[in-house]
Amino acid sequence: MSEETANKQEIPEQLSDILLVLDKEKMKIQAVKNIDENGKMETVEPTKKNQNQFMRVDKSGDLFSNFFSNFFSQLKNPTNFSFFKVPAPLAVEKAEQMQMQVDKPTPEGEKIMKEHEIKTENQNKMEKAQTTPEASEYRYKPEQIDWDTMNNLGLSKEYLEKRNLLEPLLKGYKTNELIAVSVNFGTAILRTDVRLSLQTTEDGRVVPALNGIRKEPNLNFEFFGHKFTDEDKKNLLKKGNMGRVVDLKNSKTGEMMPSIISVDRLTNELVALRTEFIKIPDEIKGVKLDDAQKQTLMEGKPLSLEGMISTKGTEFSATVQFNADKRYVEFLFDRSNTNQQKQNNGQNNQQNQAQEAPKTFRGKELTDEQHKDFKNGQTIYIDGLMDKKGQPYQGYITFNQENAKTNFEFPNQYKERIKPTEAHKTQTAVNSEGKTNEATKKINEPLKSGQQTPKNKQQQEQQEKPKNPAKSKGVKR
Repeated sequence: MSEETANKQEIPEQLSDILLVLDKEKMKIQAVKNIDENGKMETVEPTKKNQNQFMRVDKSGDLFSNFFSNFFSQLKNPTNFSFFKVPAPLAVEKAEQMQMQVDKPTPEGEKIMKEHEIKTENQNKMEKAQTTPEASEYRYKPEQIDWDTMNNLGLSKEYLEKRNLLEPLLKGYKTNELIAVSVNFGTAILRTDVRLSLQTTEDGRVVPALNGIRKEPNLNFEFFGHKFTDEDKKNLLKKGNMGRVVDLKNSKTGEMMPSIISVDRLTNELVALRTEFIKIPDEIKGVKLDDAQKQTLMEGKPLSLEGMISTKGTEFSATVQFNADKRYVEFLFDRSNTNQQKQNNGQNNQQNQAQEAPKTFRGKELTDEQHKDFKNGQTIYIDGLMDKKGQPYQGYITFNQENAKTNFEFPNQYKERIKPTEAHKTQTAVNSEGKTNEATKKINEPLKSGQQTPKNKQQQEQQEKPKNPAKSKGVKR
């Protein structure tokens, strides 16, 4: 029997911890098995069948500190790795949670990583010498990104920074808004809106991941082994959340994962979240939740709450439910009937229009006045647009309220299609052709765009001022 095996048997499982490691190049969580005489670390997949190969360490603070300091000093290229100490009975479970955080970072996952991360004084000094505190907060660095691909999509670094989208991308999150992208296939150009994120390819490149908009959630096929019932479909389409916990099958490991399912309301994609990552607050809008209420939300079910206090200090009641995409408890709204009810009641209010009409077009932000006209269906002029070669251009945009699409026309296209309005005819005739308009003929200044009447009190006085009678020339005698 080897000394290593003997040590493993001497430490009871309940008194031992497992050493997990994150390889920063491969971005993969593994369980430490051993370290050889050359300082090379041996690892295994953190699965149940490999549990007997996991390196076990004593939980005692002093003993572990001495052990890890010695272990770390022997390791070759130590700054390539991050280490975590987890209880032996929870090793597999914690490894899965950490890998999920590596693949798709969340604030909850970040807490788990920090809770179990271990460092020695030497390790802190080495890492501080190689990375700044700011850089350590991010999963990616700007220089790692394939900017050629990003630029081909119309997503330059400057554009992302201007819209405050680069930082969340570097931290590993999806954008919380839709972004317009343009893909040139040579013989065709595709323009669409997507939720953007970053991902690492097998060869180590950091490339954009585009989550496009679907017409509706795909509920007619199995989702990680789950077949949707009629009730599931109804809940997802109506509320955006399925409303119950189901077992989903991990396609790589075959493991069954208790999860809840919701719809990404920006793209109509289905999003799953394992129940172990559900975090229920103790209080919602002033209402303290009891254990039964928390359990209801943990199970993905809707919960009616009364006596909540709004930010304006008024009391209200509502139904809440945990959303797998947002990863928090949300207030529920009926997604299937909202638009129809507004049409029936004639309530196409500004809030609904603002949600449908974008505030930006191809990276150019509209002014408040432009956006007001734009969302009301008026055609507005927009300049300062940039093509893929960095050349500026301009044109006219109109928002189609029926299909929520934005139509664009270049100036020459627009002028050929649009006939001058009566106001424009009046303005042109008075200012350029020397003609008069009865309502403005006494005004001593050019008319403004679309002007047919006096624009202010001064012009009104000019218009109403009686004209001096012509002096009689008389007759010379």
